[in-house]
Order: sequence, then structure tokens, then C-alpha cells
Amino acid sequence: MKATIHTLWIVGVFALGAGVVYGFVTGFNELAGFPALLATGAMCFMLAIYLMLVLRSTKAILPEDDLSGEISQAAGDYGHFSPWSWWPLLIGGACTILVLGLAIDWWIVGLAVPFAIVGLLGLVYEYSTGDHAH
Repeated sequence: MKATIHTLWIVGVFALGAGVVYGFVTGFNELAGFPALLATGAMCFMLAIYLMLVLRSTKAILPEDDLSGEISQAAGDYGHFSPWSWWPLLIGGACTILVLGLAIDWWIVGLAVPFAIVGLLGLVYEYSTGDHAH
């Protein structure tokens, strides 16, 4: 976790510095890159602070923090995934239509929202009914 915190601080400082330089180079007239770089830096700082607080409260030592650690220490279960599920495909299609709607016209976003809601509900409640219910 310490390596991640240090990396986030470095990326945050870089993004803020690059954002300020980018702003001066463009005369602060270009309103896409300058705010995006500042937001990236701010999000890196927020994540670094959050992880520092978590590290302080839990004293969690991750395998990547141990200098004499072995690769096998990081082995184990990383979660439960449903390889047969079609819900992520529906959510991905809805997100594609949503982003397309943002680029083309706002009414297309309205077409994507119901599909995204149905896909999200299907994914969340996938194990509540049917063959795989708990």
C-alpha cells in the first residue's frame, strides 16, 4: 500500500504541474486539457490521502510492501466472477450508447438510461433468483 501511496503522490504532483504549464501555454483558453489535468491531480491526491488514512487505521502490510516478499504471497481469491453472465454486455452496450449520445445529441442519452438500469439491476440481483440463488 505504501508503494501505491507514493505513486499516487508522484502522479498527482506531475498532473498538477503539467496542468499549470498546459494552462500557461494555451493562455487558459482551452477548457478541456487544463481542467482534466487538474482534476486528475486532485483525484490522485484524494486517493493517496484515503489510502494513508486506511493504512494508519489498519496497519495493513501488503505483499508488495515486503521487500523480501515472494510472488506466492499475493496468491489467493480476488473475488467472485460470473463467466456465464450476459449482464455486463448489456451494461457495456448501454454505456456505449450513453457516450455516443453525449457526443451526438442529448435525446440519445435517454435511450441508454433504461438499458443501463436494467443491466445494473440484473447484475446486482443475478444471484437472488434462478439456478444460482443463495
